[in-house]
Amino acid sequence: MKDYEETTAFLGTWGPFQKMVFILLCTSTVPNGFSAFSVIFLADIPPHHCRIPDSNLSDAWRNASIPLQQVDGKLERAKCSRYNLDVIRNFSSLGFMPQDVNLTDITTESCADGWVYSKDIYQSTIVSEFDLVCINNWKQPFTSSIYFLGVLCGSFFSGQLSDRFGRKPVLFATMMVQTLFTFLQVFSPSWEVFAILFFIVGLGQISNYVAAFVLGAELFSGSVRVMYTALGVGLFFAVGYMMLPLIAFYIRDWRMLLVAMSVPGLIYIPLWWMTLSMGYFGLSLNTSRLHGSPFLNCFISAAIEVPAYVLGWLSLRCGPRRIACSASMLLGGGVLYFIQLVPADLPALSTAFEMLGKFGMAIGTALMFVYTGEIYPTVLRNTAVGSCAMVSRIGSAVAPYFIHLSIFYKSLPHIILGSLCVLSAVSTLFLPETFRRPLPETIQHMQKRQMLRCPCVSGEETNDAGVDRENIIQEHWF
Repeated sequence: MKDYEETTAFLGTWGPFQKMVFILLCTSTVPNGFSAFSVIFLADIPPHHCRIPDSNLSDAWRNASIPLQQVDGKLERAKCSRYNLDVIRNFSSLGFMPQDVNLTDITTESCADGWVYSKDIYQSTIVSEFDLVCINNWKQPFTSSIYFLGVLCGSFFSGQLSDRFGRKPVLFATMMVQTLFTFLQVFSPSWEVFAILFFIVGLGQISNYVAAFVLGAELFSGSVRVMYTALGVGLFFAVGYMMLPLIAFYIRDWRMLLVAMSVPGLIYIPLWWMTLSMGYFGLSLNTSRLHGSPFLNCFISAAIEVPAYVLGWLSLRCGPRRIACSASMLLGGGVLYFIQLVPADLPALSTAFEMLGKFGMAIGTALMFVYTGEIYPTVLRNTAVGSCAMVSRIGSAVAPYFIHLSIFYKSLPHIILGSLCVLSAVSTLFLPETFRRPLPETIQHMQKRQMLRCPCVSGEETNDAGVDRENIIQEHWF
C-alpha cells in the first residue's frame, strides 16, 4: 500500500470532515480536566474539632472543652483531642467556671463522638462525610494516590486495547466508563467504595485522553496534526480544568459536584434540545415558588413568550442562525447565575431575572425547530427532528426534579440550568451556518456545509486544486 498521507491527499487536510472530527475529539478531553483535579475540592479538609455531645454543659464549658494549640504563631482549637468529658462534667456540676480551673492539668482524650466540621467554605467533602481526619488522615492523600494508580493502569492497558480493538471503540468505551463511574461515586456509602470507584474513574480518564490523542494524530496530517497534538487536546483539557473551580465555587457539596461533573452529556443539537426543554419547563414549573402571586407569575411567564417568538422570527429573517441561537441560550443561561447574587430583600429582582431567563429560552425554543430542520437533509429531516424532540422530552421529564434540588442548595437548580445553557451556547457555534442557504437534499449536500474556519491551519494551501473544487461546489450549491 502506498503512503497513507499520499493516498488520501486528494481529500485535503482541513475539510468539513476534519473540522468536525477535530472539534469532537478536542471536546471529549474537557471532562478529563474536570476529573484529573476534582480531588482538590472533593477531598479538601475543612476546619474541624471534636464533637461535644453533652447538652447539659454550659456554653462556657462547651467552648473550653477543646484544648488550644499554637499553630503558626496562632492559637487554634485542637483537631484531634478534647479534655476528658467526665472531668469537665464534674467541674460543671460543682459550679466551677472554666476560668476557675487550670485546664492544662486536665487529661485529654480522643474524639470518641466524632467531629464538627466548618461549613464556611464547603457544605461537605469526603473528608467530613467519612471522617478522614486524625487517625484516618492518611486516607485523604491516599485518595489522590488511588486515582493516579488508576491513571497508571489505564495508561498501560488502554494502549494495548486500542491496538487490538481499535481507537474508536476504546475511546467511546472509556468515555462511558469515566462518566458512569463518576456518577456512581455520588452514591458511595463509605470511603472504601468511593476509593474503588475513583480508581476506575482514573483508569477511564487517561484511557479516554490517550485514545483521543492517538486517534487525532492518525486521522489528521500536516499542520492540522501539529495543531491538534500540540494545542487542541491540551487547550480543551485546560478549559475543563478552568471550569472545575467555577463549578465547585457554586456547588459546595461533594455529591452534587460529582453530579455536575458526570453530565458532560450529549453535545451539539441533542444536548441543545434537551437543555432548552429542561430550562423552559423547569422555569415554567417554578413560577409557583417565586415571590408574589402564583397566578400573576404564571401569566407573566406565559405572556413573555409572545415577544420572544416575535424576536425569534425577526432573528431568523435578518441574521445568522448560529449567532441567534447561541445568543438566546447565553441570555437564558447567563442571567440564571445572577439570581443567587440578589439580596434577600429584593425578591422582585430575582423574579425579573428568572423571567428574563425564560425569555431567552423561549427564543431558543422557537429557533431550534427551524434550525434543526435546515441542518439535516431531506432524506433525514423528519427522523432528525423527531429524534431531537424525543431527546427534549428527557429534559422536560427531568425538569420537575431540578426544581427540588433547591432543598440541597437554594440556587443549585439555577446554577445547573445556567451551566447547561452556556455549554449549549458555546457548542452551537460549531454547527454549520444555514442562513440564506437552500435546504440540503442529500447527506452529501449536508456534509458540504461550511464549518468554522481556522486561519492557523494551512491545509488548504497544500491542496489548492482540491480546495478550489470544493469552493466551486459550495458556491454552486449554496
